Amino acid sequence: MRFPLMSKALAMGAVLMGLSWALWSVQDVVREREDRHGQAERSVVNSLAASQTLLGPMLLRRCTESWQTTTGEGNSLKFVPEQRELQLILPPQTVQANSNVAMEPRHRGIFKVNGYALKAQVDVVWGDLQALVPKPQHANSVIQCEAPVVSVGITDGRGIRTARLSLRGQELPVRSGTQHPLHVQGFHAALPVAWMADGAVPARLQGQLTLELAGTRALAVAPVADRTEWTLSAAWPHPSFGGRFLPAERQITPQGFTAAWRVTSLATTAQRDLLKGLPLCQVSMGDQSQAMAMRRYTSVDSGMEEETLKPGSCVETFGVDFVDPVNPYVLSDRATKYGLLFIVLTFVGVILVEVLNRLRVHPIQYLLVGMAMTLFFLLLVSLSEHMAFALAYTIAAGACTGLLTFYASHILDGWRRGLVFGLGTSALYGTLYALLQLEQSALVLGSFMLFAVLAVIMVMTRRLDWYALFDQMRGQDTPAV
Repeated sequence: MRFPLMSKALAMGAVLMGLSWALWSVQDVVREREDRHGQAERSVVNSLAASQTLLGPMLLRRCTESWQTTTGEGNSLKFVPEQRELQLILPPQTVQANSNVAMEPRHRGIFKVNGYALKAQVDVVWGDLQALVPKPQHANSVIQCEAPVVSVGITDGRGIRTARLSLRGQELPVRSGTQHPLHVQGFHAALPVAWMADGAVPARLQGQLTLELAGTRALAVAPVADRTEWTLSAAWPHPSFGGRFLPAERQITPQGFTAAWRVTSLATTAQRDLLKGLPLCQVSMGDQSQAMAMRRYTSVDSGMEEETLKPGSCVETFGVDFVDPVNPYVLSDRATKYGLLFIVLTFVGVILVEVLNRLRVHPIQYLLVGMAMTLFFLLLVSLSEHMAFALAYTIAAGACTGLLTFYASHILDGWRRGLVFGLGTSALYGTLYALLQLEQSALVLGSFMLFAVLAVIMVMTRRLDWYALFDQMRGQDTPAV
């Protein structure tokens, strides 16, 4: 062969291109499995309930003001009846809630979706109920009002399991729907008519709500009261708090968490936004990079559609997302992005041994080594669907390291070199795992790793005569005349 180095370089380039295509295919598999997990989550949402946001309790009252206007003069004088409808809303003065969440994971095939059941005991107080007595705006008008209702809005009414409401020690019948023109999903209970009779309007109203609610993934509360105090506990050790307010107090242990929010109307625009008729927001963080995202779900033909709303365009909320800290698809996708770099580093190690020990490794042998490292990522994503990510990573890395150690001991002409190669491969897999776990420090760790690899190569080849080496290789490949 006249140009052996050029031929081998072209062959190695072709090998790397083939392995790049293989890694891209593995990434496509990871994305496809992640999409199927998303489909499973949507299936659970369609069958159970979406992420939930609570609004209220609040007092609503519908009224109608009727009057007559005159048109024309003399014999053509006519009286035209007119009317306007009023929707009066009285947010609570204080809301104090103690709640507990029991996790109820749901499965679609091998995919798990975090469902939950909320049990809440809510004490609520309304101030001056004269705000529910409308004032006429037209002379000689007649105002007719329905009985006020206590209304509780919920993102997805399918999740309501039980709801009991008592005011002044009297339990009121609860009915479906909120009677609010915008926040229609939820429930309401009508106050006795006698409570709002002339001269009998109470100056203060106190009640208690007992609620059991099912949902998936996230839970949020809209702090529309003058003062909202909400305590939440759950046997979930990985909460992700979000919305517009973080807990004033929180305690997180391996067994679960307890969080307490204290929000006043001085700190939030939720009450004003409710009175302005803005839509209800929902905390749904997804991953931590979207922790402040606020979303609203609206009913569509076959499920729940997600619409992103900017802060300030909807009623503010606070809440928690019951996230899985180790998402196998996110970690597997991140791992495959390092795939080509790790294959190149492995090839550099083989080339180094080949040069220093005057060995000859065929491009096909490089290809087989690269394929083994590529299959690691496919093993990782397939195993992580059935077991913990750390265990799946250990099994996949151990299998590939064992195979590469065995193969390297033959292509590098000795078990000692094979074991050294295996130890180097183990170090690469260990470094990759550290990069996956230390997301915030991945760049600095990866930079130091590449610097260390370059330093090792430079130290090991510092006395190497590259001209003599290339001349020797050309001599070996030039046929005798």
